[in-house]
Amino acid sequence: MCAAKGAPPPTITWALDDEPIQRDNGHRTNQYTMSDGTTVSHMNVTSPQIKDGGVYRCAARNSVGSAEYQARINVRGTSGGQNSKTQGPPSIRAMKNITAVAGRDTFINCRVIGYPYYSIKWYKDALLLPDNHRQVVFENGTLKLMDVQKGMDEGEYLCSVLIQPQLSISQSVHVTVKVPPLIQPFEFPPASIGQLLYIPCVVSSGDMPIRITWRKDGQVIISGSGVTIESKEFMSSLQISSVSLKHNGNYTCIASNAAATVSRERQLIVRVPPRFVVQPNNQDGIYGKAGVLNCSVDGYPPPKVMWKHAKGSGNPQQYHPVPLTGRIQILPNSSLLIRHVLEEDIGYYLCQASNGVGTDISKSMFLTVKIPAMITSHPNTTIAIKGQMKELNCTARGERPIIIRWEKGDTVIDPDRNMRYAISTKDNGDEVISTLKLKPADRGDSVFFSCHAINSYGEDRGLIQLTVQEPPDPPELEIREVKARSMNLRWTQRFDGNSIITGFDIEYKNKSDSWDFKQSTRNISPTINQANIVDLHPASVYSIRMYSFNKIGRSEPSKELTISTEEAAPDGPPMDVTLQPMTSQSIQVTWKAPKKELQNGVIRGYQIGYRENSPGSNGQYSIVEMKATGDSEVYTLDNLKKFAQYGVVVQAFNRAGTGPSSSEINATTLEDVPSQPPENVRALSITSDVAVISWSEPPRSTLNGVLKGYRVIFWSLYMDGEWGEMQNITTTRERVELRGMEKFTNYSVQVLAYTQAGDGVRSSVLYIQTKEDIPGPPAGIKAVPSSASSVVVSWLPPTKPNGIIRKYTIFCSSPGSGQPAPSEYETSPEQLFYRIAHLNRGQQYMLWVAAVTSAGRGNISEKVTIEPAGKAPAKIISFGGTVTTPWMKDVRLPCNSVGEPAPAIKWTKDSEDSAIPVAVDGHRLIQANGTLVLRSVKAEDSGYYTCTATNTWGFDTIIINLLVQVPPDQPRLTVSKTSASSITLAWIPGDNGGSSIRGFVLQYSVDNSEEWKDVFISSTERSFKLDSLKCGTWYKVKLAAKNSVGAGRISEIIEAKTHGREPSFSKDQHLFTHINSTHARLNLQGWSSGGCPIMAIVLEYRPKGNWVWQSLKTNNSNEVFLTELREATWYELRMKACNSAGCGNETTQFATLDYDGSTIPPIKSAQGEGDDVKKLFTIACPVILATLGVALLFIIRKKRKEKRLKRLRDAKSLAEMLISKNNRSFDTPVKGPPQGPRLHIDIPRVQLLIEDKEGIKQLGDDKATIPVTDTEFSQAVNPQSFCTGVSLHHPALIQNTGPLIDMSDIRPGTNPVSRKSVKSAHSTRNRYSSQWTLTKCQASTPARTLTSDWRTVGSQHGIMVTESDSYSASLSQDTDKGRNSMVSTESASSTYEELARAYEHAKLEEQLQHAKFEITECFISDSSSDQMTTGTNENADSMTSMSTPSEPGICRFTASPPKPQDSDRGKNVAVPIPHRANKSDYCNLPLYMKSEGFFRKPDIHDPCPVVPPREASIRNLARAYHTQARHMTLDPGSKPLGLPHPGSSTTTLPQRTLTMPVSANSASATAAAASAPAADPTAATTAEPRMPTHTKMGGSRDSLLEMSTSGIGRSQKQGAGAYSKSYTLV
Repeated sequence: MCAAKGAPPPTITWALDDEPIQRDNGHRTNQYTMSDGTTVSHMNVTSPQIKDGGVYRCAARNSVGSAEYQARINVRGTSGGQNSKTQGPPSIRAMKNITAVAGRDTFINCRVIGYPYYSIKWYKDALLLPDNHRQVVFENGTLKLMDVQKGMDEGEYLCSVLIQPQLSISQSVHVTVKVPPLIQPFEFPPASIGQLLYIPCVVSSGDMPIRITWRKDGQVIISGSGVTIESKEFMSSLQISSVSLKHNGNYTCIASNAAATVSRERQLIVRVPPRFVVQPNNQDGIYGKAGVLNCSVDGYPPPKVMWKHAKGSGNPQQYHPVPLTGRIQILPNSSLLIRHVLEEDIGYYLCQASNGVGTDISKSMFLTVKIPAMITSHPNTTIAIKGQMKELNCTARGERPIIIRWEKGDTVIDPDRNMRYAISTKDNGDEVISTLKLKPADRGDSVFFSCHAINSYGEDRGLIQLTVQEPPDPPELEIREVKARSMNLRWTQRFDGNSIITGFDIEYKNKSDSWDFKQSTRNISPTINQANIVDLHPASVYSIRMYSFNKIGRSEPSKELTISTEEAAPDGPPMDVTLQPMTSQSIQVTWKAPKKELQNGVIRGYQIGYRENSPGSNGQYSIVEMKATGDSEVYTLDNLKKFAQYGVVVQAFNRAGTGPSSSEINATTLEDVPSQPPENVRALSITSDVAVISWSEPPRSTLNGVLKGYRVIFWSLYMDGEWGEMQNITTTRERVELRGMEKFTNYSVQVLAYTQAGDGVRSSVLYIQTKEDIPGPPAGIKAVPSSASSVVVSWLPPTKPNGIIRKYTIFCSSPGSGQPAPSEYETSPEQLFYRIAHLNRGQQYMLWVAAVTSAGRGNISEKVTIEPAGKAPAKIISFGGTVTTPWMKDVRLPCNSVGEPAPAIKWTKDSEDSAIPVAVDGHRLIQANGTLVLRSVKAEDSGYYTCTATNTWGFDTIIINLLVQVPPDQPRLTVSKTSASSITLAWIPGDNGGSSIRGFVLQYSVDNSEEWKDVFISSTERSFKLDSLKCGTWYKVKLAAKNSVGAGRISEIIEAKTHGREPSFSKDQHLFTHINSTHARLNLQGWSSGGCPIMAIVLEYRPKGNWVWQSLKTNNSNEVFLTELREATWYELRMKACNSAGCGNETTQFATLDYDGSTIPPIKSAQGEGDDVKKLFTIACPVILATLGVALLFIIRKKRKEKRLKRLRDAKSLAEMLISKNNRSFDTPVKGPPQGPRLHIDIPRVQLLIEDKEGIKQLGDDKATIPVTDTEFSQAVNPQSFCTGVSLHHPALIQNTGPLIDMSDIRPGTNPVSRKSVKSAHSTRNRYSSQWTLTKCQASTPARTLTSDWRTVGSQHGIMVTESDSYSASLSQDTDKGRNSMVSTESASSTYEELARAYEHAKLEEQLQHAKFEITECFISDSSSDQMTTGTNENADSMTSMSTPSEPGICRFTASPPKPQDSDRGKNVAVPIPHRANKSDYCNLPLYMKSEGFFRKPDIHDPCPVVPPREASIRNLARAYHTQARHMTLDPGSKPLGLPHPGSSTTTLPQRTLTMPVSANSASATAAAASAPAADPTAATTAEPRMPTHTKMGGSRDSLLEMSTSGIGRSQKQGAGAYSKSYTLV
């Protein structure tokens, strides 16, 4: 590739070894031009051969020049032709003879083809080159001859190439040297016009033939026109017969031969004498003007011109060269320029030219100077006194006639029209004098006067500045600032009377006085333009005026201004300041207002300064403000340090500022409990029942009072994780000795200090263990015969081991054997039985056991007597009793037995009145030794387990009571007190889950944040105070209890707000205390903090009509200045004050004063702004109407809402009344047999948030559900699983109507019955939740239905335990207003009956079937906060969100319905009972099923035992809830046998629900119930008709207040009073 660039674009050619490359099949070239002008050529060689090797050269040429580049390419290959395959040696391409030019460099290439070769050498005349300095041989074989010489370099050259070590090839080339011509130098002599000229051009050397030619200025010269060329063999001559100007130019002689072409160039110059082109002539020049004396010449060389001058008007005597200065210059055309002609320029001027050729030439001329009119004398400035006569003179000269006129400014003065002026003129020799008289001078004459002199040659003007002096004008006075006792004035002197101001006088007086009683400030310096007037009286009105002086006199008085001084800060302090400590952190301050004469205005408020005077305090006052309310004031200082001395001062303030403070008074806050525990707490065990506790006093600064003593709290920690009774000892010393402690027992110890106010903070728990002692007796002992010569004795470990059991000693004695001492046997501490052999049959033995620790042998057990027997009946050597364990652990219940033959072991579990065999499955395992293993026990595993051992000779039984401990129940959390920085909480713990509560975890966060902070609280506390909270802020709080099992359920999240609100501005407080033309002072004391300190105040202001706001931020709540305001301008001002509770806003307008201190009128619309006003009116009217409409709608909706809330409260009262009829106290005995159990379930909180909705679908009278089409639900929602939160699918419940999806919390709780009954009775409580379920319609209905329901039962008789709980109703707006409008919490019996009755009553009242009223969300959910606060899953819909409603129109129910169970699990759930009861399948049914007619047994009497109602109700929650279906209706298409409907032959229920499998027992029970007529409940015993395996059952829409049930359940209307209800979300 070869690239070249040039303009025009070059053409590129290629050569190989100096021969052009011909295009053929093997050689192709292409050429193109790129965008930047570069020309690129490619040479492509196809199938290269040896002959293609050599030196390649690319040459680029255009019309301007050429450039080339070369490089060698070696080709390996064959040399025998294109088709030859033999490798030939390199060769030399034939070389042409070379012609070289003498004196130049020549290159000779050895054209070698083929590769490789060893070397290339050159020879001449058999001599190896190089042999002189002009010869160079390059590595590529090229020979260079420099400065070629004909005699030395011409001849034969030989190129020799060594191709093998002993083989060379050669090729010769002949070099011929040509000599170029050499022209001898020649020159042109100087020539003049008309001369003869002969110039020869001679070639002194060069090869012949030589050709000689001539050129002039690049053009070939042809003989003729006086020019002749004669040429000979080596010479040529140029002859010119008569030289003229046309022969000027450059002449070139060119000689050429075969070697080269050379040339030599010379210039011919022809000289011409000077001559005039323009001759000078006489001229007139005007004085002061420019003049040009014309003279122009030419010639060659260009002539030099000189001007000469001879003064005078006579004949010139002698010329002198004209001096060339800035005023006189010679122009390029030789003319003379005089820039300003003067009188001395008069005379003769001579223009003379010469160039050295011929004779000089010259020509003279005369210059005459004319004088224009000129003002020669006039005053530049002059002064006149106003009212006096003044003359102005003006003198002129010049060519006559001269006219003089006067002008005042730009106006010509005409004395005939203005009689105040007179003009007179007189001649005075060569001058003319003109006089202007002013009769008299006036202020308007203080201008420039001009006299104009005019003649034929010009005019001139003289300016005269006349200054008319007079007394000054009065100054313009303005008030810059007015204070209580001073004011600041500024003035501007508009006109000084054309005389320097020498001073000012200021006079002022009370407005009601005359100026005779004025006060003055005189001789104020003229350099001052402002002054302060002091010693004024506050709140007074003054008149002010001013004078100015100059040397002429005093001005008139200025415009009189009236000002009012401001109020002054009070001069006296508040009186009778007293302090009264209120709490440990507050002091009440009382005082009276300052004396009236010292108030200096209206007292607006007070500043209370307080500081701590304790050692180490910084001594700075903290300031709080309050508004004045009267002559006596009270303020309480909060958040002070406990038991600290404070100094308090009080200052009064008005609009002007703050007065002096009162004398500091000291007071000490009340005592409080110590805030830190004692330090360096240590514990040392002395003996097995004595320990010493020591500590040091807490830091003095944390005592918060006078230390009264210390309290040591300690309690034991048992091996099973339970805590012993908490004990405490009070002492004043820093050491205490604890006696009577249990031996070898772990104790937790805490120490606290207390003051008069109470107990302080406890120290961290310190653990100590008492020392070992001898153990107590074994807790039990058994002895059974195992054969005719052996017995087995077993025992229980000591109740109080008092140490680590090292071994057991068994004693055996035979009273009738005569042995003096009993036999002793020892076992390891792990073995609790021992077989004693080799005994005598029929002989009685006495056995007892003692435990041994490191302290020694302990007390012996009871002594038992045993006799070996030939028969070995089954005996159990394990012991019964109570076993306590945490949940989710594996438990082993031992049942070791002996007997011959080996006994068979059977385990059963008591279930009410029956014993159910323990089934062996993945959860239960019976080992070979009879031990029952329960894996991952749960609360329902609690109960009495019976182990029976049986063989041929008898049986034995033990009963083990298993107690499963669970996490504690959620506490009930309430807010007891709030302040600006604290919230005090109180709570009632829930059930402890069978294990002592170890403490509480309190979590709190700001309402709009999810960053929770944790606080751990002692188990003995029932209240807690959250300190250091933000003022005026909503907080969320929740609480959970912890026991040995773990943390329990979190309480409901409650919200509370600290005292305080956002700042507000008082309309009574004046915002602007002073406004002038450029500044405004604002009094920010009108901002009320709202109880929370103001953190910042932002001010934004702008001129009206401007879009850009200027911003100013301040932390000072007193005063602020707005500076650099525009004069006489209306401004908009908006303020925002912020504290921790929020921000308050205030807007206003103000106007700056005019320059003279006057106010400006309000802004009025211009005449041209009518269209804008119309546009604004057009836009504003619809906006206003829409706003009014929205407000009206809001008011109507609010009133409807309030009306409905009132009805809901009435419904609640009605529900409470209905429920209270059947309630029984927990301790009240039941008289007579119970006629039906009653369900009670805890509802921690209910919020009913109800909103009116327009345009909703209306429910029909009989419809319990409304179909919702696909377009009304998002298509992205999976119709098979539409629910919120964590959903559990029960596959056994899924049928052709779609899956039933339910929310379930499977974590079991415990019965909240008092722990005093734990040892004798066990119960469990399961907490579950259910919520809306989306189910598919049947195949024939292409719609979806969103339904939910709850079920419970009522009873006209029975036992009911009521609990106080919360029932709230509130608006749905999540704002402070909405929160504050919440109905106050009322005590309520929170049961499903109440909730259902209240809702039903409200529903009947509102007639929801026809009214436009919508419950947009109703769900039943677990009340635990961990479920209520979690988000929904991906399939969740906003209508079923479990989070707190964030939009209007939400009805939220919070409750705990029973857990759904499948039919198989419902039959085998064992529930502990407090005592044995008769076996009855009916007792194992869920409560709501007992009330349904189709689940009633034929017996009229209820066979279930009398148990505490909560225990009885909750016990049955573990049963199969909705064993067959959650909604059950009778399908008319299935035609079940024997299901008569009261009053009709068939049964049809409109409720569309799920179809579920029904167990055999359930089906038969259902059929039995269905066959009973409504009027005779006993008829249910007569028949048990069969029923299909899939049955639909469900409820109706009858009112609960009528105590009716649905479908076949109506037959029990007079019976159990069951409630089964289903409500539908619209």
